[in-house]
Amino acid sequence: MAGNRTAAVIFAIVIAFAAFAPLPSSSSHRSSSQFRLDKGGEEKFGIADDMFWKDGEPFRIIGGDLHYFRVHPEYWEDRLLRAKALGLNTIQTYVPWNLHEPSQGRLVFEGFADLVSFLKLCKKLDLLVMLRVGPYICGEWDLGGFPGWLLAKEPPIRLRSSDPVFLNLVEKWWSILLPKVFPLLYSNGGPIIMVQVENEFGSYGDDKAYLHYLVKLARTHLGDDIILYTTDGGARDTLEKGTLKGDDVFSAVDFTTGDDPWPIFKLQKEFNAPGKSPPISTEFYTGWLTHWGENIASTDASFTATYLEKILSKNGSAVLYMAHGGTNLGFYNGANTGDNESDFKPDLTSYDYDAPIRESGDVDNAKYKVFLSALRRVIAKYSAKPLASIPPDNERIAYGRIKLDKVSFLYDMIGMKDLVDLVESENPSSMEAIGQMFGFVLYASEYTPTSNGSMLSIPKVHDRAQVFISCPEDSDKRPTYADVITRWSNRPIHLPYLKCESNNNLFILVENMGRLNYGPYMFDRKGILSSVYLDSTPLYEWKTLPLSLQNVNESPKINPIISNTIKTAFLKGSARKKLTGKKLNFEPAFYTGHFNIDKVRDTYISFRGWSKGIAFINEINVGRFWPSVGPQCNLYVPAPILREGNNTVVILELESPKPDLTVSSVDHPDFTCTSKLGKSRGRLVLTS
Repeated sequence: MAGNRTAAVIFAIVIAFAAFAPLPSSSSHRSSSQFRLDKGGEEKFGIADDMFWKDGEPFRIIGGDLHYFRVHPEYWEDRLLRAKALGLNTIQTYVPWNLHEPSQGRLVFEGFADLVSFLKLCKKLDLLVMLRVGPYICGEWDLGGFPGWLLAKEPPIRLRSSDPVFLNLVEKWWSILLPKVFPLLYSNGGPIIMVQVENEFGSYGDDKAYLHYLVKLARTHLGDDIILYTTDGGARDTLEKGTLKGDDVFSAVDFTTGDDPWPIFKLQKEFNAPGKSPPISTEFYTGWLTHWGENIASTDASFTATYLEKILSKNGSAVLYMAHGGTNLGFYNGANTGDNESDFKPDLTSYDYDAPIRESGDVDNAKYKVFLSALRRVIAKYSAKPLASIPPDNERIAYGRIKLDKVSFLYDMIGMKDLVDLVESENPSSMEAIGQMFGFVLYASEYTPTSNGSMLSIPKVHDRAQVFISCPEDSDKRPTYADVITRWSNRPIHLPYLKCESNNNLFILVENMGRLNYGPYMFDRKGILSSVYLDSTPLYEWKTLPLSLQNVNESPKINPIISNTIKTAFLKGSARKKLTGKKLNFEPAFYTGHFNIDKVRDTYISFRGWSKGIAFINEINVGRFWPSVGPQCNLYVPAPILREGNNTVVILELESPKPDLTVSSVDHPDFTCTSKLGKSRGRLVLTS
């Protein structure tokens, strides 16, 4: 029965992609007027005299970003209470399109995507909401919140533009989203006081027709009274391109912590109607993001709080980015680039952000205490209402060492014959073209070997390709690992000579490590995006197979790529015996283990000593690990993912496992794993 349970867990993690019908369209519009304050005794929120007004009284926004999709739903209230105890009166959150429509026409508003419940909870806790509906959000989130299936459209869509095809898809999406949030606007008795359209558009483009379209569409669904706002960097150029002058929208700003805020607020007034420019930083940075291969971001708490007080001391408003960061569960982490699209910098699984409320919800830290002191001094000047008490940190438990077994090589789970999802083509296809949004894709071809071996090159691969070769007749032998080709250090690799009875098999496993969420190269298709060259000659006739691993907020399903013969192999002692060898092998493999607990609490899983891969706890994708590059060693596991009694860990290790095949449940985060870094013109560069 143990073998059956192990197989079932692996099969449940691997899921199939399915196509869905497109959404219906809507096209009605109406004109807008902004900032009305003349609604009698009704609840109202507006702008006048360069101030925010709530129910007829001047109001200062002391807010913080806290993203519902980065926190387990059972912890939403816990994190919101910690934000409220900090002194915040407003929560700002993005809405990621790709979480809610992961495939075209398939709408998800449950679990981590239950936006309406999150908004109602904010209302219950007397917290106002600034809702950032996109369609682009950035946020260090895959493709800036755009669904990957947009990249499969032909001819290619121009994202973040007035491209009619793009606007039609946005209209369909907003015709679903905005009616859901309309009843929760402040004027309707809900918590939403402002709705942001786009995000930092002035740092990307200059398309006023696009911005006008978004404003008009938002007004169609939300009415004339809600404050629509834009956020752009506090420079004239970005504001000129990123917002609309006048009273169609409220133009807000963000800027580097440490900049003098008041000259920027003075500039902000030029882009708002007279009397309609309350000073506000809608992204006051409490910390910063971290990419794999970098040292963990850390900012001085006193320095940050000092500049927050510079805003608050003159009646300015601020939204802490982040108040609480949370976690990039599953495959949803984003990425950035440097000087070119090959200078690829994927984000960590942790989105701790060095925020006052840590990834696990901890508030017993210097930054929370310093911010608490600063905010409470300001709040005490304007309110006699006592602030909420500070919740204690949640208990964490180290459950100890967990022994794992290798249960299958990845390639043993894949049959290349008679597969529904298999795509055959002259040249390699992108992930998106074959309906694959996240995870991995396997490319297979054949070539004629030469006695001295061959040189393989892939000019454009997104993002990381592991190359293997084998003889077709040697089905009982493991494939031979050749090397890795990466987006950030692309170079030809040598294929060793294998003496086969016929052609050699070539297998290329490509990992999507997170799509770019910011910058000019955002149209970030994944997979092999060029010809593959063998000794400078293009290689043709490819079989391409999507390997869909379960993403966060997806129900476990069975993938038809798992053949019945492989299922049987899990249960045979002879198959298990083959997997116990000690020889170092860079072939991807699944490992599984179990641990029993009596008391369910938060924990972390330490992957120190492992290489790179994906981890699942009780069939939940808790994210990527890469301790061989660092800095993140441990993955946060919130208590709601665990259960009393037996818990299951499944790991897909892409390279070499820890020799003793163990992971450890520990009670602390760890960002000290060794980074393999190279220097290139003063920049840190990941090694392969």
